[in-house]
Amino acid sequence: MAYNDILEELRAKLGDSREENEKILRTEGEKFAKEGDFGGLKAVGELIIENMPEAQREELNRLTYIDGKRLNEVYADIEALVKEKKYLDALPIAEKLYKKICLEFAETEKSKFVSLRNPFEDNLCQFLFKDDKVLNRTPFNFTMYLTTYAYILIETGANIDAIPVLEKAIAFNPIDVAPRFELAEIYKLIRNKKMVLDVSRETLKIAYSPLSIARCYSNIAYALTDSGDYEDAAAFYVASVMFAPNPAVPYEMQHLANLKGSPIRKPSIEEMVAVMKKYDIEYGPSKTVIEVSAQLASHYMGIGDRENAIQAMKITYNLTLDEDIKNLIIKLDPNAQMLRPKDASQLEFEPQDTPKS
Repeated sequence: MAYNDILEELRAKLGDSREENEKILRTEGEKFAKEGDFGGLKAVGELIIENMPEAQREELNRLTYIDGKRLNEVYADIEALVKEKKYLDALPIAEKLYKKICLEFAETEKSKFVSLRNPFEDNLCQFLFKDDKVLNRTPFNFTMYLTTYAYILIETGANIDAIPVLEKAIAFNPIDVAPRFELAEIYKLIRNKKMVLDVSRETLKIAYSPLSIARCYSNIAYALTDSGDYEDAAAFYVASVMFAPNPAVPYEMQHLANLKGSPIRKPSIEEMVAVMKKYDIEYGPSKTVIEVSAQLASHYMGIGDRENAIQAMKITYNLTLDEDIKNLIIKLDPNAQMLRPKDASQLEFEPQDTPKS
């Protein structure tokens, strides 16, 4: 249903009593949350604000506005400047947004704010990062906002200053890989192999797409290349393309051969797995991530929520390439798009055996 239609339908259920309206909106919000309908949640949020007493509405406005602009509007200005590569212009605005978020949405002894984006992230976060504190949802995607600020810092040469910003972004959403990848980029830039490996290991624990897994492997391969571990780097590059095709990998393999001064042989699966174990990394997706996605799919099927069931099944399929899951997805939605091709693991590339003279 279109957002405006949801708003009108909800408004039709409201009356003159603020208390009754609040109960209705809370019930509707819980329903939308269970369904994973974030458009519905947004509509409920807007009406909750409309229903508030003036003093309470003013306090909310104080929390979510900077210089007369809502935080999402401020971020839109920043994003526009970033697209134009006007990083120095974006920097002070992004810094002001960052300080506002840190001040008004700080963690306390009893509660913390989170920017989880979908039901899968909700469930995986609760499973992996159990917390006794009350979790309150942020009004906007603060993880994205802070990751963009960190990106601006990196682009303006303040790599080290970006690290605590990214750690804050991760705290708002431990399941979002974006700030973790920016963190890995910083450690690649400053040639800190240990931290590239550490960040990549942690990212692999929560990576729920083939592209994310592939990028983790590529980041590790980059760090190993930089430290002269050329054969090990080749193993990670091969692992990367097994999860997501990457036209850059053949060139990286040739680069390894050039650096080594002798041929780089494509490792077997067994050799690749053995190399990964040297770095305390298990090949493939996290078993926990697969279990959570499969359980979530089963839950949504059980309550008749086909849309969310299919989304969870897609995560499971893309990580496992299980034909039974694929067939079930197609049965439920014949037009479903699979993100990961079945033959991705069969990709071949042939770097030159010796470096060019």
